[in-house]
Amino acid sequence: MEQNKLNLKNVYESEVRPKLMDEFGIKNKMATPYISKIVVNMGTGELLKNKEVMDKLVKDISLMCGQKPHIRRARISVAGFGIRQGNPVGLSVTLRKQKMYDFLARLITIVLPRLRDFKGLSKGSFDGDGNYTIGLEDYSVFPEIGIGRTDKMQGIEITVVIKNSNKEKSERMLSLIGMPFEKE
Repeated sequence: MEQNKLNLKNVYESEVRPKLMDEFGIKNKMATPYISKIVVNMGTGELLKNKEVMDKLVKDISLMCGQKPHIRRARISVAGFGIRQGNPVGLSVTLRKQKMYDFLARLITIVLPRLRDFKGLSKGSFDGDGNYTIGLEDYSVFPEIGIGRTDKMQGIEITVVIKNSNKEKSERMLSLIGMPFEKE
């Protein structure tokens, strides 16, 4: 499937939601599990102290997600790590609506297949509420960034927040959408 032809919102509403309602015996379509937001986090630690590096990371995350990230600051001081309260320690983006679906479509169809030795995503990354978290060791696998463009490997964390769900329903919904889970 091409990225521009894959509209996950339409796929969810026309195919996935009815299947979930049948499989789990859900009567009201508003009670079916749905993706409410996607949160992209990058812990940067010392990197944000350098203005040039910070600008580059902010630009890269903006390209990946389609919106400018929020700079996360340390809530407390930790002497052992050399962190003072208020120092920048990470970047965070919350995606909703169409940007969220576009990001997820790119993640499924372009980014994950580009990972070296990719055999599928672990089904053990669901939390108790059915939210799913993916950790990538290097964010340069996104096509907007380019593999050779980054100086140092920098990881990101992508959390898919799912409402009206539990682990079983979330796993089934993401499978129907096309999330490539590892085979058992």
